[in-house]
Amino acid sequence: MNKIVLTILLFCAACGTPVAISTPQVVKVYTTAAAQPWLTEASNCAAKSSVILSNVIDPAQADIAIRVGEPDKLTGLAFQIDREDLLIVTHRESPLQNLSIDQVRALFAGQGQADIQVWVFGSGEDLQQVFAREIMRGGPVTSLARLSVSPQQMSDTLNAEKNAVGLLGRHWKTGTVREVFSLPGQPVLAITAAEPQGAVIEILACLQK
Repeated sequence: MNKIVLTILLFCAACGTPVAISTPQVVKVYTTAAAQPWLTEASNCAAKSSVILSNVIDPAQADIAIRVGEPDKLTGLAFQIDREDLLIVTHRESPLQNLSIDQVRALFAGQGQADIQVWVFGSGEDLQQVFAREIMRGGPVTSLARLSVSPQQMSDTLNAEKNAVGLLGRHWKTGTVREVFSLPGQPVLAITAAEPQGAVIEILACLQK
């Protein structure tokens, strides 16, 4: 009888012992459309660190904002996690061949062949900002340019339209399109509003490997 009572008492004592349960940290991440391939890498990093990654659509709410190229005005701290090539891409049957930077600039300014249809992104997109700064050098894009709402749409258009020419990051180049110009090595940046702490440091360190 005593042995039975002792066993019950020990069991109850164990039940009363508080168990420490660690709460996973949540890291909010924003990615531009061009930088979406790096969201997968961030998710893999979070899984390794037992961190919950939350994808947000407002960069102001993010612990980490990932983009291609340097912003015109940087607020916060920027950490380079990779590099991306900016490509000028055409349909595989396009008459356009390899272009110099001056020829690209003239083409997108509307001084190229009349039957070539130029495609660009909105001025707020990071890849378009790199293009405007590094290739157009502040010069205007033709008013006849058509606007693509996403890298996926741009890729689909360039694969389908024989006379189309546009810009893509190398990670978005798919199908049988041809690149006729390349601006290599644009930085992929992870930007934080303040000095990173805790799980944010872990994610950044993993992305930089």
